[in-house]
Amino acid sequence: MRTQVGIVGAGPAGLLLSRLLGLTGIDTVVLEKRTPEYLRARVRAGLLEEGTVALLTRAGVGARLLRERLTHDGVEIAFDGKRHRIDLKGLTGISISIYGQAEIQKDLMAAHETSGNIVFEAEDVSLHGLMSDKPRLRYHKAGEAHEVVCDFVAGCDGFHGVSRQAIPQEVIRVYERVYPFGWLGILSDTRPVNHELIYCNHERGFALCTMRSMTRSRYYLQVSADEDVADWPDDRFWSELRRRIPADAATMLEIGPSLEKSVAQLRSFVAEPMRYGRLFLAGDAAHIVPPTGAKGLNLAAADVRFLSEAFIAYYRSGHSELMDGYSARCLARVWKAQRFSWWMTALTHRFPEASAFERRAQRAELSYLASSEAAQTVLAENYVGLAIE
Repeated sequence: MRTQVGIVGAGPAGLLLSRLLGLTGIDTVVLEKRTPEYLRARVRAGLLEEGTVALLTRAGVGARLLRERLTHDGVEIAFDGKRHRIDLKGLTGISISIYGQAEIQKDLMAAHETSGNIVFEAEDVSLHGLMSDKPRLRYHKAGEAHEVVCDFVAGCDGFHGVSRQAIPQEVIRVYERVYPFGWLGILSDTRPVNHELIYCNHERGFALCTMRSMTRSRYYLQVSADEDVADWPDDRFWSELRRRIPADAATMLEIGPSLEKSVAQLRSFVAEPMRYGRLFLAGDAAHIVPPTGAKGLNLAAADVRFLSEAFIAYYRSGHSELMDGYSARCLARVWKAQRFSWWMTALTHRFPEASAFERRAQRAELSYLASSEAAQTVLAENYVGLAIE
């Protein structure tokens, strides 16, 4: 099989890249090891920056998003039992959107239904000839071996995918921090406790109140990194959440059976460079952020925007400048998002190794944030998404 761009991974990053390239006449083949049902069912992020919404709309998959999204003009930070609202729109002129990643996945898959360029359940995917002008993707499907010859390869297959592993260890440099806690998340068909997100700093640990719609809530609790979800029946989760959120929010809490429950490990991770020969990494294949700043999906969308622009420029005019600058352009944005996500995590979580001094300093920073418009503006500018450079 021959194509122009071979894409590994049919998550939002891979499908969005394929869609944007396809709209300009660039051929792609997407290899995905999972089933379509698995991809549609994954529970992931749900907060979108304005730029991500615009990119999805440009790709022709934004109609349902614009119709069904929730638009938030602010976010709340709670500590010492009190809530403090950050006026995102008032400080930046920009709002954020709530729309589940699973819904984006469904929208993108629906847009590709007639394209025939996605191979699901592609097993043993491997990358070859990345430094040549004809890189190849090999895989097995239903027991038969296949090969895709490409001009370029886009690795959009996530943190545990094969794309990054194809880069020699002496070429790639990894920066990583694994946090000493995880997030226990629950999804329930209950009314959200508030119309905007509430980030809670509590002596028992962090909590987050968010939602997917006005009838479906998503809540998180900070737990130990090795926590077993089986030790958290619904009653225990709801009881602990009540303890950690402010009393006036707790009185509004509607409880119900969990639709999904899982523990996610928190880490900060960056792999540099994001290009090796004819291979370009995008999204979680190259970087992971703790979810506190809601930057993971939005960073992936920015990568896809930069990479699609680079491929389109190359195929339209033969110019390779955007491809040559792809890694540096992405990483400049990635590191700013890493800094913000690390800062938000440090601000809102209880670190088990923190000294009494560090806990007091954290409380002072929260107090300063609550009283300073300048500090709130810094948070708001980063939260809604920095301008594309």
